Amino acid sequence: MPRPEVQAPPEIFYNESEARKYTTSSRIIEIQSRITERALELLALPNDGVPKLLLDIGCGSGLSGETLTEQGHHWIGYDISKSMLDVAQEREAEGDLLLADMGQGLGLRPGVIDGAISISAVQWLCNADKSCHNPRLRLKAFFGSLYRCLARGARAVLQFYADNVKQSEMIVTAAMRAGFAGGVVVDWPHSSKAKKSYLVLTCGPASLNSSLPKGKGQDGAMCSDDDESDDGSGDEDEAQTVGIYERNRPKKRQKTKKNGKGKSWLLNKKEQMRRRGREVPADTKYTGRKRKSYF
Repeated sequence: MPRPEVQAPPEIFYNESEARKYTTSSRIIEIQSRITERALELLALPNDGVPKLLLDIGCGSGLSGETLTEQGHHWIGYDISKSMLDVAQEREAEGDLLLADMGQGLGLRPGVIDGAISISAVQWLCNADKSCHNPRLRLKAFFGSLYRCLARGARAVLQFYADNVKQSEMIVTAAMRAGFAGGVVVDWPHSSKAKKSYLVLTCGPASLNSSLPKGKGQDGAMCSDDDESDDGSGDEDEAQTVGIYERNRPKKRQKTKKNGKGKSWLLNKKEQMRRRGREVPADTKYTGRKRKSYF
């Protein structure tokens, strides 16, 4: 069976019947709880006995939020499916539930969140479900708003399923451009069904606090293929990425004119004119730049 994100937009796929089926499955509840516990482990919250305010992005019917509540934390849940949130209210989820599209940004005050988790949600942003959707812009809006609302030094752990390496790179690149440091931790990379990818991000530049933990099974240990994913997913991309990255915005390329005469050509031409004794304006950082059009 194909993954949910290739069948329909999330607000349509997770209708009332699918939301109730998802929430009443003992297998899904168990796996969701296990993944959330692993996300909390990677979140590395300080063990000071003080409850933290966490984000659950793509909270659905509140299965992952139950684990957060059991750990003594307060949480805010975001989801685009009204049916899922209705089920969460019926189940009396203790978090604050918000009906919102994370691709339009989170809209929270800067620096108020102590950590964020997301279970199988971020990959939905890679799809253009509407004509107005641009996956790169939606990822930019999401990670930019996530970076702003997190306290400095706080972490976000986003478990996701990518269809291919290109999709995974698009997600990681968008996070790094927003200012995060971190990388991808892969658990059980040798198992086709139990393999899980976690994007572990730290709000701020790379430091000792942003060093990545080792993924489970990285030492060669094997996991049974009977441990399936939470929503029937199959294989992910074969190339595993476990590393630490820094914010690295690509430099703007120097535009060249249509005839190929760019800045380097102009500087050479001015040097030739100087050797011939001509009076030439001094070189500055504006030399060779295209003037803006004024109306």
